[in-house]
Amino acid sequence: MNQGFWGKIKKPFFILAPMMDVTDSPFRQIVAKCGKPDVFYTWFVSVDGLCSEGKNNILDRPNLFLTEKEKPIVVQLFGKDPEKFFESAKILSKMGFDGIDINMGCPDKDILKQGAGAELIRNPDLAREIIRETKKGAGKIPVSVKTRIGYFKKSEIKKWISEILKEKPAAICVHGRTAKQGYGGKSDWKAISEVVEIAKGSKTLIIGNGDVESIEDGEIKARESEVSGIMIGRAILGNPWMFKRNKKEPSEKEKLAMLVKHAILFERYYKDKKSFGNFRKYLKCYISGFQGSKELRMKLMEAKNAKEIKKIIK
Repeated sequence: MNQGFWGKIKKPFFILAPMMDVTDSPFRQIVAKCGKPDVFYTWFVSVDGLCSEGKNNILDRPNLFLTEKEKPIVVQLFGKDPEKFFESAKILSKMGFDGIDINMGCPDKDILKQGAGAELIRNPDLAREIIRETKKGAGKIPVSVKTRIGYFKKSEIKKWISEILKEKPAAICVHGRTAKQGYGGKSDWKAISEVVEIAKGSKTLIIGNGDVESIEDGEIKARESEVSGIMIGRAILGNPWMFKRNKKEPSEKEKLAMLVKHAILFERYYKDKKSFGNFRKYLKCYISGFQGSKELRMKLMEAKNAKEIKKIIK
């Protein structure tokens, strides 16, 4: 088994989850400044797109840009065609990524209709073929899988995880909900513990994901479930400093200064690619919980560029 960088990280390790339209290179660089996780992920990329005539448009997006500050970093793929996973892995393995992850857990209806994401839970033979082909294309870099505890119910977990383990991925990240749950209800960490038991004896690392609110919460969940690592997603949107250990709460001044840096980075990377209005979703990372924050946020929502952001903050 090729574990690559996964075999060198101290446990329990912490990962910033792939989040669509959020965890691009500018955001990852900001998180690295605030408090770097042990591993970064890109959000998922379509193998169909990477094997099409328009692949250069995908490769030229900030999601797939990377700097040394963001390493180790894993690029995530989705799709259902094993041959395209092979070709995509060949392309990405030459770009400096440290690992390739296969999305077998996304519950989005459009993804499921394509036979991709969590739909692969219902097609284990195809899922195994995809892992094999991705490993062939990836060459020397390790391949992992991100999935869920089942499609309809968690009782599917033993059969499903056992099938994936036959292909010896370097790691399996398990979100503690079924595909049909989406992001509703509570993440089932008891089920994640069951995955750890199923994987015992293999060299595949098990990573837990779902409803982790902080590093401290993650350490407790890691200890109780015996997972090797913890992936944190939505909680980062309220606190880019959350991976910083033994660090006091950043001051309002520090938060606002980081907001300006983020705005400048966003504008630099997305110039001529995306409207600056798309930066608004990051405001809640920095503007909350202090006097006048609501009024300030309303003003910042109107900003048309990084220069205006800086002026308003000043």
